[in-house]
Formats: sequence, C-alpha cells, structure tokens
Amino acid sequence: MFSDELKSLLIKVITSWQVLTVTGVLVVYIFLVNYVARLYHRNKPIPMPKPGKGKEAAPGAAAPEPGSGDELELEEKGE
Repeated sequence: MFSDELKSLLIKVITSWQVLTVTGVLVVYIFLVNYVARLYHRNKPIPMPKPGKGKEAAPGAAAPEPGSGDELELEEKGE
C-alpha cells in the first residue's frame, strides 16, 4: 500500500524532536487542566435549612385560590 520511501518519511516525521516535544507539552497541558478542574469542582455539602426559616408566605399576602384561573387567562365556553 505504502512505498518504502513514504514509510521511512513517516517514521522520521513521527520521531522528530518537534513532534515529540509538542506531543509531550499537550499531554502535560491536558493533565494540568484536568487537575485544576477536579480541584475547582469538588462536591460541596448542601447547606441544610434552619428550622423555622423555611419559605413561608408573608402574613399579609393572600394565597391564590386553586383553580381560580388559567395561566393564559382563557375563558371556558359553556355548552
């Protein structure tokens, strides 16, 4: 499939110091990025809500009645 010339040229290119250096730098860079990502993305504990401090309706606010209307304010037609 490949001629002997092409095989020897490909081997010389792959084993050249430039290609080996760039490959090594890329591998080190990927390891560094993964290390920093793991440090930054540590699982932090979820804060537990304090008793009596839940999300409650304000004393003066009226709660909407269930079934009092559509979100789109559409009227139903009676038959």
